[in-house]
Amino acid sequence: MDFGVVLQTDPPAREVVRLMTAAEGEGFGYGWTFDSCVLWQEPFVIYSQILAATSAMVVGPMVTSPVPRDWSVTASLFATLNDMFGNRTVCGIGRGDSAHRVVGKPPSTLATLRESMRVIKELAEGRSAVLGDTPVRLPWVRDGRLEMWMAGYGPKALKLVGEQADGFILQTADPAIARWTIGSVRAAAREAGRDPAGITICVAAPAYVGTDLPHQREQLRWFGGMVGNHVADLVARYGDSGTVPRELTDYIAGRQGYDYAHHGRSGNPSTEFVPDEIVDRFCLLGPAAAHRERLAELAELGVHQFAVYLMHDRREETLAAYGKEIIAELAH
Repeated sequence: MDFGVVLQTDPPAREVVRLMTAAEGEGFGYGWTFDSCVLWQEPFVIYSQILAATSAMVVGPMVTSPVPRDWSVTASLFATLNDMFGNRTVCGIGRGDSAHRVVGKPPSTLATLRESMRVIKELAEGRSAVLGDTPVRLPWVRDGRLEMWMAGYGPKALKLVGEQADGFILQTADPAIARWTIGSVRAAAREAGRDPAGITICVAAPAYVGTDLPHQREQLRWFGGMVGNHVADLVARYGDSGTVPRELTDYIAGRQGYDYAHHGRSGNPSTEFVPDEIVDRFCLLGPAAAHRERLAELAELGVHQFAVYLMHDRREETLAAYGKEIIAELAH
């Protein structure tokens, strides 16, 4: 199993670079960031510094979307970094949440997401693509490579992952939800004539190594609120029973709005509706042994990477514990 770390690009940027460098030293191979350039600083500027400060770490957004940048700009950003540092980027992408809603826009349609993934990948890898009605190519790209890892929860999104994406990002560590979503992605891949084994599976969730479970739950409750934004969209589309597992939908019954000023942060007041049970299921808490046990269960389901959201009050201690007590045993 590979390991990644997920950070917000809060200023000062040098602190993000420092933590990513420390993470590589502990055995983390991927450095991910949020991508909402109103709420946080522009990640692609910071990626260049992370890549320069590390030796092999792969960087990318978790996740970008079709809206914040013209698709040619997104492709050129990735291609430039890859040309400078040797194909060490990955594009995590989804329909869009915070980057859209803070500027008054809804999430993208799946049709738009499908087309954006195709165009960005083609351009970043040096091939021609039609942008609007105009054929476009980045003529300076040589031997470019960019994998597109798509995030999603709903049946139609999972179908698109299986049909087109190079990887699948699941933002919850609940094994029951992982089993259903991974199975859906693989079934869609088979139906599309693709090899399901060729799709990289990445589970991303907060992890906090320690023994004070009540404190850990309070520190990580924000994650249930963030996932709840996407689940609310699913319930509006599919209802609260049937297609989408109840493990994913039941807990948002008490949800009453969401304040993006606290998005992805401990102490988010919009997440009081999230019960302890959801925190325990969606996140990894407790001593290192409990983390190893959950990660082994996810590995059995076919998960290739676990990406740690590191938004809590013991970030460096958790990085060190993962390096010494978890990655050394589970990394391949």
